[in-house]
Amino acid sequence: MNRDRYKIYNNKYPYFVTITIIQWLPILGIKKIRDIVVDSIKYLQRNKKMVLYAYVIMENHMHMVIQVDDVQEIISKFKSFTARQIIDYFKESNHQDILKLLGFFKLQHKKDRDFQLWQEGIHPVQIDSIDKMKQKVEYIHNNPVKKGYVKEPAHWIYSSARNYNNLESELEVRMDW
Repeated sequence: MNRDRYKIYNNKYPYFVTITIIQWLPILGIKKIRDIVVDSIKYLQRNKKMVLYAYVIMENHMHMVIQVDDVQEIISKFKSFTARQIIDYFKESNHQDILKLLGFFKLQHKKDRDFQLWQEGIHPVQIDSIDKMKQKVEYIHNNPVKKGYVKEPAHWIYSSARNYNNLESELEVRMDW
């Protein structure tokens, strides 16, 4: 059941989405976890025709501007798949402290699982103008700067700011919008 008050109205447009770890736990700060997320995004680009215009992966959340036939369905599958992979990694590597937190913070109505990794919802914002695209891309790229992690957006390895500055990046992005 989708409890998000934000809605997808037209999949012909790109959408700004936010995906957050439950209780803002800094799990995405672990390289192995980021690798799972990056590999999953690459899969969506190759196999589900997801167009990625901008992204940033922070320690506890990520933002993307994407365009795909069914944003809600694709992100739901992404969250489900990555949660399974990440939780399996924590089990295999005996990270009991993290697993306890993921179990403790699991929402009560999630009866079909022992753990919850991602918060519900993606807060989609339809990008229906060049000005809105510029604003969202700039917001995404400046996220690590605002947090004080880097002085320049392109210095953050897990960001499309590198693509937009012609630097090597973790993911391919489409910059013609």
